[in-house]
Amino acid sequence: MNKIQQIADDPPLRAVRAFEAFARHGSVAAAARELDITASAVSHQLQLLESFVQTPLTIRRGRALVLTDEGRDYYRSISAAFSVLRSATGFVRERSSRRQITISLIPLFGMGWFIPRLHDFLAANEDVDVTVLYANHRNYRSDAADLSIRFGTGDWIGYTSTPLMSGAVVPVCTPRFLQRYGPLRKPADLAGVPLVHDEDRSTWANWLQSMGVRHVARTEGPLFEDGQLTLSATLADLGAALMRAPLVSRELASGALRKLFDHELDDGRHYYLCWRADAEMPDGAQRLAQWLLESVKAR
Repeated sequence: MNKIQQIADDPPLRAVRAFEAFARHGSVAAAARELDITASAVSHQLQLLESFVQTPLTIRRGRALVLTDEGRDYYRSISAAFSVLRSATGFVRERSSRRQITISLIPLFGMGWFIPRLHDFLAANEDVDVTVLYANHRNYRSDAADLSIRFGTGDWIGYTSTPLMSGAVVPVCTPRFLQRYGPLRKPADLAGVPLVHDEDRSTWANWLQSMGVRHVARTEGPLFEDGQLTLSATLADLGAALMRAPLVSRELASGALRKLFDHELDDGRHYYLCWRADAEMPDGAQRLAQWLLESVKAR
C-alpha cells in the first residue's frame, strides 16, 4: 500500500473523536460540551463518519439519537485505542512535568554511598526522576549526564569540578581473615599476609612504607579493576585490602569488615562532583548537586 492510498483509508479523526465522545456519553449535547463545539457540529461529524464507513452508526428513536448494532461494535473496537491514547498522553504529560536528571557514578561510590542514601533525596524532591549510569574512571563517557562523580585530581577538560570526598585509603579485612592470619598488631605484619589490590599493586607498598615498613616491593596477590570488585574479593577472604572508609561504612558498621589501622594513605586523588562547563545545570541537577555536597559534609 502506498502512502497516498494509506492516507485515503484513514478515517476522519475529528469525526471518530466526536463519535467516541457521543458513544461514551450517550448524548450529542454531552459530547459537544466535552469537545467544546456545538451540538450541530457533533451531528455533522457523525454524518461524516457514517459517510466514510458507508454504514449507519446511529439511529434516531423518538427525540434521542442512539447507536446501531454496527455503531456499538465500532465503539467497542475504538474505545480500547482511545484508552491507550489517553494513557500514553497522560504518561508523557506527567513526565514533562517532572524533572529528569542523569548522574554517572563509579560503581563502588554508587553502591557504597550514593544508592543507600538516594531515598532521602527522592523523598524531598518528589518531582525529580534520577537516572544512574556507570562511569569508568579510566575513560569517562558521561557527556550526556547532567552530573558525574569522578575519581582523580579534578582536572577534566570541559568540566567544572568541586571536591566531594576524600580518596584516602585504610587497610581492612574480614573477621574470618583476621582470625586466620592474625593477630595483626603492627603494620609490618601485613607484609606477610595475602593482599588484594585495587587498580594498582604499588598502593600497598606505599601504605606500608608510609608506616615505616622498609624494603617493601610486594606485588603478589590478585589485582582488580575497580573498588567494587576489590570489595567483593575482600569479603570473600581473598586478602586484606586498602579501601576508602566512607564507601564501606555499612560493612564496617555491621562488622563484615574491620579496619586494621587508622592511618590513611592519600595519593592526591579524590572524588569530585562534576558538570559540563559549557551547559547550564538543570534545576533538578542543581538540587541533587546541593544535596550531594551537604550530605557528604554532614556525614
